[in-house]
Amino acid sequence: MIARMVTNPLPQFPPGFLWGVSTSAHQIEGAVQEREPSVWDAFTAEPDRVKDGSTAAVACDHYHRYPEDVALLADLGVDAYRFSISWPRVNSPGGLDFYDRLVDALCAAGVRPVPTLFHWDLPLELDWLDRDTAERFAEYAGVVAARLGDRVRKWITLNEPAEHTLLGHALGAHAPGRRLLFDALPVAHHQLLAHGLAVRALRAAGAGDIGIANSHGPTWAASPSPADVEAADFYDVLLNRLFADPLLLGRYPEGVGELMPGHPGGIEADLKVIAEPLDWYGINYYQPTRVGAPQGTEIEFGGLTLPAELPFSVRQLEGYPVTDFGWPVVPEALTELLVGFRERYGDRLPPVVITENGCSYEGIDDQERIAFLDGHVRALHRASEQGVDVRGYFVWSLLDNFEWAEGYARRFGLVHVDHDTLRRTPKASYAWLRDALRARG
Repeated sequence: MIARMVTNPLPQFPPGFLWGVSTSAHQIEGAVQEREPSVWDAFTAEPDRVKDGSTAAVACDHYHRYPEDVALLADLGVDAYRFSISWPRVNSPGGLDFYDRLVDALCAAGVRPVPTLFHWDLPLELDWLDRDTAERFAEYAGVVAARLGDRVRKWITLNEPAEHTLLGHALGAHAPGRRLLFDALPVAHHQLLAHGLAVRALRAAGAGDIGIANSHGPTWAASPSPADVEAADFYDVLLNRLFADPLLLGRYPEGVGELMPGHPGGIEADLKVIAEPLDWYGINYYQPTRVGAPQGTEIEFGGLTLPAELPFSVRQLEGYPVTDFGWPVVPEALTELLVGFRERYGDRLPPVVITENGCSYEGIDDQERIAFLDGHVRALHRASEQGVDVRGYFVWSLLDNFEWAEGYARRFGLVHVDHDTLRRTPKASYAWLRDALRARG
């Protein structure tokens, strides 16, 4: 491991602030033969779906190597580890036994387990276009809570329902590979309904400290022109307010609700479920987005091809460094985002946890990642100084892993994984964070 001195101590957050790292089941576990299939197994079996032709059949083999990974967490010194539970694995005989072992190992190492119940790996026989999947999800949440609730004190229902809707069902870039465009909106509604039903199921099982991990980022109009401002506002509704307003305000943004499939008693009945009170609100932040009026052509953006018929166009954000993924590095936009959330939602906004923040860079001496993380932690602290109640920060990710449709080409980990040998090698960023956490005293 490359040693690095801590020259700038981490800023001081209020007592109880959680430092953690995040992963997800499909991206690291492997052991696909020891669980039921998911939509991602079917998707990656199709040709040309993943850029390098890879699958997550082995991934990081965390299923068999979790003791080594827990040891890395303990040495890193984080307070908490956010991982996801594979619904297809839980549906398999003995599937929850693995999570029993993992949670026990984390507790023994002094690391708080923070499970996410759904991180995109839907059982193959289910479909978010069907309302029944929301009911099934609540049943699954209750089963997991009954098994792990004596040791788990913090829960996450869903990860990034916006991306799962957009990438998986509107654009077809992720599993299950549908290109429904705006006909994918029922997927958003059913995921949000599943969240609310799961909150009720978790509380019925005695669980508390429940949140969600929603992806958000500021939307910046490409110019002050009315057309660009209108397009940017539409994009902001679609990617931000569509998934925050129902949870925090109990309503969809204007013009969206009538597009959603409702309960037989009306959509208001569903919104009451969706708006079940949260103990905290998780935000995954990566970048702001510059948006303008549609240009009538396909747009290449972040590895995606956006169709010409969308009522907006995503523009290049100039003047900022970019990651190996081509994403702009804009820490100050995190401060802007959080302060904007506080202003929009007021006392409806519970305490905030940054449930994902990270970057893709090659190499083990990853000084760019150190600068990225340091800048974003300080941006988070500035939001705290401006009155946002922030309670935690989770780095994405512990390990280099299967990065969905990018395969293994993008490396987000604090720990390098050789995907041929599965050898773990902590990077310079791991040493930086470890030393910074130890320096807290």
